[in-house]
This record gives sequence, C-alpha cells and structure tokens, in this order.
Amino acid sequence: MKFLRNLLASILGTLVALGIIFMVFLIFIAFAGNQEAIIPVKDNSVLQISLSQPLKDYGGKYNFVDFEYKFENYDGLNNVIDAIHFAKGDDKIKGVSIYSKVFMGGTAQAKAIRDALADFKESGKFVYAYGDFYTQKDYYLASVADSVFLNPVGEMDFRGLSSEVLFFKDIQEKSGVKMEVIRHGKYKSAVEPFLADEMSEANREQISELLGSVWSSVKSDIASSRGISVAQLDTFADELAARTPQMALDNGFVDALMYHSDYEVMLKRAIGGNVLDDVEYVSVAEYAEHASKKKKSFGKDKIAVIYAQGEIGYGKGDDNIIGQGIMIEALKEARENEKVKAIVLRVDSPGGSALASDIIWNEIELTKAVKPVVVSMGNLAASGGYYIAAGGQRIFAEPSTITGSIGVFGVVPNVHELAERWGINAEQVNTNKQSTMYSLFEPMTEDFKKVTTEGIEQVYQTFLERVAEGRNMEVSEVDRIAQGRVWSGSEALEIGLVDEIGGLDDAVAYAAELVEVSDYAVRNYPEYEINLDKVFARFGLAQSKEDIIKEEIGAEAYQVYKKLKMMLQQKGIQARIPFEMYIQ
Repeated sequence: MKFLRNLLASILGTLVALGIIFMVFLIFIAFAGNQEAIIPVKDNSVLQISLSQPLKDYGGKYNFVDFEYKFENYDGLNNVIDAIHFAKGDDKIKGVSIYSKVFMGGTAQAKAIRDALADFKESGKFVYAYGDFYTQKDYYLASVADSVFLNPVGEMDFRGLSSEVLFFKDIQEKSGVKMEVIRHGKYKSAVEPFLADEMSEANREQISELLGSVWSSVKSDIASSRGISVAQLDTFADELAARTPQMALDNGFVDALMYHSDYEVMLKRAIGGNVLDDVEYVSVAEYAEHASKKKKSFGKDKIAVIYAQGEIGYGKGDDNIIGQGIMIEALKEARENEKVKAIVLRVDSPGGSALASDIIWNEIELTKAVKPVVVSMGNLAASGGYYIAAGGQRIFAEPSTITGSIGVFGVVPNVHELAERWGINAEQVNTNKQSTMYSLFEPMTEDFKKVTTEGIEQVYQTFLERVAEGRNMEVSEVDRIAQGRVWSGSEALEIGLVDEIGGLDDAVAYAAELVEVSDYAVRNYPEYEINLDKVFARFGLAQSKEDIIKEEIGAEAYQVYKKLKMMLQQKGIQARIPFEMYIQ
C-alpha cells in the first residue's frame, strides 16, 4: 500500500513538473513569436487607443534571469506616441478611435498623447472618441478628437480638480506607534500627516497653486479643441453642467449621443467600408510593435533615451524603482556606444533616497563630459527626481509636470508608547556613549536628533548647490524657491527650474540639433531583469502579493496601506515629493 502511494505521488509530481515545463515552453514560444514576426496590419484599419491599465513612460526591455532570452514590452507612453506618429504616414491606417475606459495615466501623459494626436490630424485622417462614461482625464484626452461621442445613458465627470491628503497624528497617539520626523523646508510636508491632524497653510497654499496651474493648462487645451471659452468651462465645472448625457451635448462637451454599435457604423462610413463588415481595429500596443520593427533599419546615428521612472531607491533597481545600479549601467552603456551621439534623460519620479539620487547625479555629470545630456520631465520630477534632472543641459517639462520639491527629510518609527502599554521594557548594554544611537523602543534622544538634523542640513545644502550649478543660479536664489515646495511645469519655467515647455519628442529633437544629426533613430534604455514569477503573473497564472492584498482590502484601503508601507520602509535621508496626493 505504501509502495502504491509513493508511486502515485511520484507520477503526480512528474505530471506537475511536465505541466510547468510545458507552460514555460508555451510562454517562451509566445514571446519568441512576438519578437520575430511583424504584426500584419490590414487595409482600412483603425488605430484604437484604449488605455485602461497603469501607464508608464517606458514599456521596457527585459532580460530573463532564468534563461538567456530578451523581449520588449510595447505598452508604455513612448510606444503610444511612436504608434501615433508612425500611423500618420501609414496608408493602411485611416484614422484613430479613442475608446475611453478610465485613463490610468497622469495629466502630463494625457497631454503628450493629445499633442501626438493633434499632429496626426494634420495628415487629414480622422480622430474620433467614444465613451460609455468619461472621467476628467478621459475627457481631457478625448477632447482633442474631431468629434466626441457619449453613450446616451452614460456619464461625464467635469467638476475641476481636487486633492485629498490623509493625516495620521491621532492614530499614532491612539496606537502608540509614532513616526519621528526631522525635515528641512517649510513646504516639505511629506511628513506632515505624522505631525498634525490637519493641513498647514503652507501646504494648502502649494497644493492650491499647483492644482490651479494644472487646471488652467487642462482648460486651455479643452477650450482650444472644443471652442468653449475658459471662463465658460469654469462655470460648467461649478454647475456640474455635463452631469447628464443631454447636458453634455447641450453644452458642447460632446457632438452626439449614440451607442457603441452606432459609433462603429459611423467609423465604417468614415473609412468608406461596408457597414455590414467588422471594423478592422489594431490596438495601439500591437501597432507600436509593428511600427518598431518596421523602423528598425532607420537612422545610422542614435539618440539614447534613458528612462528613470518610479521611486528612487538605493540598490540595483528595476522597472518600478530607480536604483543607481540600473542607471549607472544605462548611462555608461550609452556614453560608450559610438553610435549614440546624445542622451535624453526622461524623468518620472517623486524622488526617494538622497544617497542614490546623488550617485545618479554624479554619473550624469560624468556622462555630460562625453556627450550632451538633455532632460525631459513627465508627470513628475520632484525632489530626488529633480535632483537627477538638475544637471541637464536643457530641461523640458509639460505644463502640468509636478516639479521641484527641493528639500529633504528623515523619518524613523518609534514604538516606545506601545511597548509601555504592553509591558515591554528594552534594556541596552553599550561600550560607548552613542553605541545604541537610536532604539525603536526608546524616545528619540537629543543627541540622535542633533546628529540627524546635521545630516539633513548637509544633504539639503548639497541639493541646493547641485541645482545652483546645473541651473546657473546663486545658492541663495535656489533656496528662496526651494524649501520643499512643488511647482507645475508652467510655474517652474517662470522661476528658472526648467528651460522649455515641451514633451519627450521636443527634447529628442533638441538633442539631435545639439549634435547636428538629422538622420537618427532612438535607442531606449535601460534593460530590466525579469524572472518566471513575473511572467506567470503577467499571463494571469499567478498573483503578486500586492494583487492579493488589494483584492482583500479594496483599492482605496490599498492606497492607504501603500503610503504607510512606503514611509516605514524608507531608509536614510529622503529627497522625496513633499506630500502624498491624488489629483482627481
């Protein structure tokens, strides 16, 4: 009996192993097929833009660590823009359809796509937009279309921008778990939620001005596209004058109310097709891959675009964390590549580790001595994100780019009060006066506070000097606009933190002009490492730890969890965006 049980277990184990090997083989074939074949695009096709997943600036190049194989993703903002540009001159693409399904990118990313679509329209091809409902960012993107359509029983959200900041002071006092905070900068309010139970006037001032500047840019673009005055848009927002489909139609937000089936009939007529045939859609990710392979042979010279996206953390880094390891590798490879004539650093980061930021800054300085480095800033280049951008020979930003936040802080957790309540007593044995320095179970000492404050002041002064050197300003002048304050891209232009309003394409074109090349191709960096666990999750065959937590506690609670986790995991002095907020 025991033999039979062992035999069955062995057979079962073998079958499971073979199943896993077979699955890996299928995934490998899927990736290999994607890399080799050029996706066919049929005549009279419509490029469909429907961006309902989180949008990164860079789709990414990946290298398997389990076995030697490389592949590329085509779902980043860079791919969307490339697809739209290529479609402009492709006779098989007759137009673009924007199908709104809750845009998950930032306002600056929506602006970049709008600009690419505005350029596409110069070809004479149509751009139409349809939505069962429109969030504000969905509508901002859709409003660039020749015509905008809404489901007759759908919804539209148009009410202006708002931001909500959570405060944790009371829960610290009730729980006995406290975050000890040391900071520099009156606007450096990333840690304010741990110090107060309501928003400071300084924080309210900067958020109000930031939202006002971003809203002004959004209104201006919508007004230009829809022929509605900026003042009227504000009135409509105050009155919620697009809250029903009929009101949205009456007030000029949309051109017609129709179901999606009727919209497709309209598309068929626009391309001159038979209304009984299906619309030949090609997704923007598929078409971006098609465009990439078609363009591979173009341009002997290269302009390197190095993407720095995510929080800045000390270490190697990955496609979510900007580590000095990945950035040094990418910068070194680009400057040593003889075909690369200039480099564009694309930054989309709230900052993070001050040490890692400075290491990356130094590598950029080494690179600048060999080749020009131009900076393009995306949704945000704040604190450490601006630190690494400051040395650029020219800095481009979108009007809504969250910029600046030149300031630093340190946060350490303390459970002294909780330990006392639970009857826990920590005792230390030291060889020297400062051996313990800091204990999670003891109140912060004045000596520890003094030493930490000195470190923060030193990093802040270094930050000022880096910016002053890069921007050709006096340190005192930088200090006046620093103090941890954030600015929009438009405001940053006025105070000298950026040189020009424009997107990634503008930065690449400027870099090419600097080195006097006209026939060039873009080479994207960095290359990320990936393992099979991530691949299984990508194909829906496994769930990440974060996905499981989100599923259990819900999306809103998960955002609170992420903020608390981020604060608890911060190590060393931080150069990070001065507040946690979600613009909606």
